[in-house]
Amino acid sequence: MEFDTSTLMMIFFIIALVISIWKIYAFLPNKELPDDDTTEESKIDLTNIMLTTIKNSDGNLSVDELFVKIEESEDFDSQKYWRFNKNRLNQLLNAYYIEHPHTESIEDIYKNI
Repeated sequence: MEFDTSTLMMIFFIIALVISIWKIYAFLPNKELPDDDTTEESKIDLTNIMLTTIKNSDGNLSVDELFVKIEESEDFDSQKYWRFNKNRLNQLLNAYYIEHPHTESIEDIYKNI
């Protein structure tokens, strides 16, 4: 049985492709990590913490002040939400503004809570 060069190249390519796909699959995380704050549940928790913090304040907060108050909140778990930063807060605020089009600022959120 004699194979030409292109057939051997195709066979080795397919074998290498299968091995590569298997290695990638083997190293992908397939279970949820305990400190994963990218899940929908974590987003809801952070949104609730944000709304509670706004509700407990006077409503005249800047994003920086809100960020500090959220981090100081007793409901905030700094171990679980270790990636929480101002950009994540802005994403939460923008998502809230999209879900509630009548709100355009933190003060509007405070008035509607």
